Amino acid sequence: MTAGNDGLWTIRDVAAYLRVPTETLYRWRKVKYGPPAARVGRHLRYEPEAVRSWVREQAAA
Repeated sequence: MTAGNDGLWTIRDVAAYLRVPTETLYRWRKVKYGPPAARVGRHLRYEPEAVRSWVREQAAA
């Protein structure tokens, strides 16, 4: 994750956190799976707490 970045995460940040390739996140988005993302212009951005919450939901399932 980007050092000192307390704001939104990039797709690379999320991929590093989840330890999956960025292509996996794009594929998940196409099939409406994975952590919620917002489109900011041409870029996807993620709320860190939403990503963590999604991971907890997956672990509980």
